[in-house]
Amino acid sequence: MPTEQRLASSDADEAPDAAGFGAQRAAARRTGWSALRPLVWRLHFYAGVLVAPFLLVTAVTGLLYAGAFQAEKVVYAHELRVPAGEHTLPLSRQVAAARAAHPEGTIAAVRPAPQPGETTRVLLAGVPGVPAEHQLAVFVDPYTGTLRGALPTYGATGALPLRTWLDDLHRNLHLGEPGRLYSELAASWLWVVAGGGLALWIGRKRTNRRLRALALPDRTATGRRRTLSWHGSVGVWAAVGLFFLSATGLTWSTYAGGHIDELRRALGQETPAVSTAVAAEHAHHGSGGMAGMPDMPGMDGKQGGGANGAAGSASGDVGVDKVLGAARAKGLSDPVEIDLPTGKGTAYVVKQIQRSWPEKQDAVAVDPGTGQVTDVSRFADYPVLAKLTRYGIDLHTGTLFGLVNQVALAALALALIFLILWGYRMWWQRRPTRDRTLSFGRPIPRGAWRQIPRPVLIPLVLVVAAVGWAVPLLGVSLAAFLAVDTVLGVLARRRAAAGARAD
Repeated sequence: MPTEQRLASSDADEAPDAAGFGAQRAAARRTGWSALRPLVWRLHFYAGVLVAPFLLVTAVTGLLYAGAFQAEKVVYAHELRVPAGEHTLPLSRQVAAARAAHPEGTIAAVRPAPQPGETTRVLLAGVPGVPAEHQLAVFVDPYTGTLRGALPTYGATGALPLRTWLDDLHRNLHLGEPGRLYSELAASWLWVVAGGGLALWIGRKRTNRRLRALALPDRTATGRRRTLSWHGSVGVWAAVGLFFLSATGLTWSTYAGGHIDELRRALGQETPAVSTAVAAEHAHHGSGGMAGMPDMPGMDGKQGGGANGAAGSASGDVGVDKVLGAARAKGLSDPVEIDLPTGKGTAYVVKQIQRSWPEKQDAVAVDPGTGQVTDVSRFADYPVLAKLTRYGIDLHTGTLFGLVNQVALAALALALIFLILWGYRMWWQRRPTRDRTLSFGRPIPRGAWRQIPRPVLIPLVLVVAAVGWAVPLLGVSLAAFLAVDTVLGVLARRRAAAGARAD
């Protein structure tokens, strides 16, 4: 088939050009989609070409991160696993063993071994050579008290160096806070690209409107239409997952995430936390050694202890064994983390840290002087948006449903990678020939906005403005896209007018 005919036959999948736009004006006045379609197509094209590199990097790094959980178990098997014994040592003795080997820094928290055959983690803060936002995890055999090693750890999920490195790569390309803009830009546009592509694919004029034609690629197609068929069909299957990744990714982004936090605060939907304040008569107990743990008694686990985790009464601190027992009495089962008091007048906080289904996120505060529970927070009592945020983040990071969750994320990442590659391939297959000058697609024809019916245009402008405010990087980049597209349209019309005068 000649090139000109092949290009003409694919016009149903492209934005209308200036010559053909006039013939569509009557239809555009009657239906909103006829008027919106050129704009949606152009937006999808621009976003696909210009934002796709960011999306591609996000997808590749996300694919790597999805496999990090399983890789972590293999790489750090020595630190994480021990032969299961019949009896575990008191938690205070495990902490004392870790402290004896690592007197540097301060003990910030303790994670008792959650399952038989797993190690206890003693988390040290302020350790020289460990970044301030990280902690040093000392791994202790809960049956013998021997040390299995020490590794930097990060975040609530206790990510070890491999997963931490991949997490930073996915989140900010190891560029710090400025690097987070790349991932926020990708998350801001992902739902727009997916939604626009889905609308264009479903709204295409086709003789076969069966579900099979939308959900499965056309094996009889060739060339660009074959690529489009795979691009559209896979996009239909992946759309819901891509919407989800975009929405959850924005929840902890810099700018859009800040607006989401403001909205949750305004609606009273913040994540609750237990109060760490203790009664004044107990404020002097056991907190004086928080910053000076290495010098406190009880390093051998026989006396004193307080923040060192020993049992003793020398400092007036009941110790981590009684604190853990008090939390157990309130129904907090493994896995848990015990956060030590941060100063005078503050309590221990014991919180469940299971991010897999069903989630365990209950927490209690325990008075260090009396061992009594002073406050309780139950996940069942969380506000709706707080629960949804927790579920969404854990789904996004692959922890909510464990291995199944991680496989699903990997499949979504692969789908996004192929969608981007197919999109660029279609662009290449539409590359200029000797009969077409080099161009970056075709600009939106003049008058496209004016052809949109007011009942559609006014709500559309309001929605775009609201979304641009809520998702700032989307709003700024969209304005830039529209400006570029307008300039390209003006230049194209001037060239066309100059050509007409020359004729």
